[in-house]
Amino acid sequence: MYRSLLDDTAIVGCIRSGQEDEYRELIKDFITWCDLNHLLLNTTKTREMVVDFRRPRPHPEPVIIKGDCVEVVHTYKYLGVQLDDKLDWTANTDALCRKGQSRLYFLRRLASFNICKKLLQIFYQSVVASALLYAVVCWGGSLKKKDAARLDKLVRKAGSVVGTELDSLTSVAERRTLNRLLSIIDNPNLIGYMGMVK
Repeated sequence: MYRSLLDDTAIVGCIRSGQEDEYRELIKDFITWCDLNHLLLNTTKTREMVVDFRRPRPHPEPVIIKGDCVEVVHTYKYLGVQLDDKLDWTANTDALCRKGQSRLYFLRRLASFNICKKLLQIFYQSVVASALLYAVVCWGGSLKKKDAARLDKLVRKAGSVVGTELDSLTSVAERRTLNRLLSIIDNPNLIGYMGMVK
């Protein structure tokens, strides 16, 4: 018998009026499905994040999988994006700024060798912007102004190194979000599916 480890799987549940039964049943069904399909859940890496805006926040019953209590976390990195239990993008912005600063260092080093502007732009787009703008469609429209300003400052610094004005975070986020929405609208398979969901 072969067994595989399951990675990057998320279960999302909406709990209203304290009714956790459906959520817990969903988890139980998922565990059963994994067992039936010879997939191992690594419970030591499993985390639960509860998003709850009530005051005071109640302490939910712990989720237990195969005798292991699942750790409740306030922030979690999922597919390269930092999520938090307040749906605030500051932790993600912090991570992007750290990554952007380190990549900006390499852009500056490259520029110090008198590399042509075209190659600096290619390096910026492929190494710096790809890190700064990763998954911008998910978080770009709901950033706090101070977080957007921090990322835009890095873009402006990169622009001064490259020697050209680069698109701001806001303009890139708007353009990519619009392109994504248009691709969804233009996909007849999705439109038919969305019609069935209504």
